[in-house]
Amino acid sequence: MPDLATFDKFAVYSGYLEVNEAKSLHYMFIESQNEAPLIDPLVIWFNGGPGCSSMLGFTQEHGPYKIESGTDYWQVNEFSWNKFSNMLYIESPAGVGFSTCKGLHECNSYDDDESAADNLTALLKWYEKFPEFKDNDLYISGESYAGIYVPYLANAIDQHNVSYELNEEVFKPNLKGFAVGNGVTNYDYDCTPAYIDMAYWHGLYGQDLRDKMDAANCDFGGMPSRATAECQGYQREFMALTSDVNVYDVYGVCYGPQPNPQMYGAGEEAIKGFTAQEYTPFLGLEGSGLPPCTFGTPIIDYYARDDVREALNIPADVQDWTLCTMKISIEYHRGQGSQWVYETLKDKYKMLHFSGDTDGAVPTIGTEKWIASMKWDVNEKYRAYFVDGQVAGYLESYDGNLTFASVHGAGHMAPQFKPPQTYHLISNWIAGTPI
Repeated sequence: MPDLATFDKFAVYSGYLEVNEAKSLHYMFIESQNEAPLIDPLVIWFNGGPGCSSMLGFTQEHGPYKIESGTDYWQVNEFSWNKFSNMLYIESPAGVGFSTCKGLHECNSYDDDESAADNLTALLKWYEKFPEFKDNDLYISGESYAGIYVPYLANAIDQHNVSYELNEEVFKPNLKGFAVGNGVTNYDYDCTPAYIDMAYWHGLYGQDLRDKMDAANCDFGGMPSRATAECQGYQREFMALTSDVNVYDVYGVCYGPQPNPQMYGAGEEAIKGFTAQEYTPFLGLEGSGLPPCTFGTPIIDYYARDDVREALNIPADVQDWTLCTMKISIEYHRGQGSQWVYETLKDKYKMLHFSGDTDGAVPTIGTEKWIASMKWDVNEKYRAYFVDGQVAGYLESYDGNLTFASVHGAGHMAPQFKPPQTYHLISNWIAGTPI
């Protein structure tokens, strides 16, 4: 890959998985750096949105090289996840990133069930391209709205495997578990209601506004929100007060105007970028003017280059790559959440929900509340885990094979903001060794 590396010590692939005549999903597959990739697990990664590209995970989170925010060059990633697994990045749904959608009907409406079905079809097509990995343990992972994609795909694989259990001619993926980071799960607890609670305890708005919300018995949960007109007014006050705070890392830099440019390209005067409504539309921040505070231009510019597209086997007629696709985020029909999948797959697979605890988009407190609502018995009490002698986060595990873990000091993209801590958590969880 230009300006990145010549991959001669481990293999890297880029291509397409055809779902149907209208849809093809772009993938990147990075083999394990270990000597025996055919033994190491296969880990799939999805970013969220809906409408945001999984190339963000490859580029800034856990690929073998990464572009750090605030820079425009690649550097070796000491905490690449392909040090312990084979990594498969899938850009989903069709139309996101380099993935294509060309059908008039198919490309005007998206939903959770359709995305799961398409992702299952794409995964089975991937195994046809790489049959040597059919016996490898499979884990599905992702963050943000992948809190829906990941459990839904796990459930689709489970249904596929059960349906064809007695048919030896049908391949059945060797699914072992799934891991979700700061993932949307239950709209009664996640996102807006959790952010409003979290922001109060972080001093982002005052006692007077909090008292007014309490007096009105404001309920900001649900999809769409159950908030009354009065409470919606208080929410607008809240958003005005927090509009310059990075919702994805409340202690982090808000990339935007100088001196921390967000979406400026060389010689450009205008910002080319996204609002929080595009990046995380499930937050319900329409019209708030809240800046996304994320860093993107060097990444967008890199994937726009002809030599890069050629190296990645991207046909000339495929659209320009963008971090997030507004068209899909608008037209995507968000459903009931995914808590029901955890309850359905209880005891069948390993399940991990990890949460950067400085994220305001899908805050830790919301995750803890929906987990508590299931009333599963605790089999390992809440405790700290450590990296280099420092608290890296806290974890608790439950009957049903579910582990909750926070990543201390990490925002929405935990692998990006706290690489060693998240690496320690994920690698040990997959290996089944102490965290």
